[in-house]
Amino acid sequence: MMSKDRSFRKGPESFRDAFEEWEPKTKLGRLVKEGQITSLGQIFENNYDIREAEIVEFLTEGELEEEVISVDICQRQTDAGEKSRFKATVAVGNKEGFVGVAEGKHKEVGPAIRKGILIAKLNIAPIRRGCGSWECRCNTLHSVPFKLVGKCGSIRLELIPGPKGLGLVAGDAAKTVLKLAGIEDVWEKTFGRTRTSSNFAKATWNALKRSYKIMHPIDWVERKRL
Repeated sequence: MMSKDRSFRKGPESFRDAFEEWEPKTKLGRLVKEGQITSLGQIFENNYDIREAEIVEFLTEGELEEEVISVDICQRQTDAGEKSRFKATVAVGNKEGFVGVAEGKHKEVGPAIRKGILIAKLNIAPIRRGCGSWECRCNTLHSVPFKLVGKCGSIRLELIPGPKGLGLVAGDAAKTVLKLAGIEDVWEKTFGRTRTSSNFAKATWNALKRSYKIMHPIDWVERKRL
């Protein structure tokens, strides 16, 4: 279930007005509006499923940033001929440890981007940050806490903790996702067809999401293959 994409970014007064007009359709939405849940962290601690974009907008106080990673044309052959649609890959994040990536498809570019933003808000996930580099040890939240592995399509990658001041040693699509997650310094090692920006961004996002998951023994096998 997806809700309408309301704008919460026109200023404090417009934000409050939009929130007052919002009518939650889920239990989580009602808890947020009643003030029982006041942060995104509480949602993931209680393992709730986000089904309304307004929940994310309100808990981030309208400061969620959005970036379009790529816009591609998808063609499908039918009896009537070729049908073309636009596929927009979008990332959203608050640069404080929460980021989401999604794709939106539509006949026009604008609606495809808006649809991608809406789905990305519903897909937002927590990211664990830290200082896992043996060259730094500053104990600030500027990098990843340990090596992370991600995969999407033919792309496999590793995110390796970097010392403070290093910057983002990664491709453009990965940099967008890392910046929105609040990662400032990291090395990235990639394998596969990284020119596919959509899969590249999703592989980076999948790697970051693993920072909050328990590693399964099969993951060690994949890591060795990389």
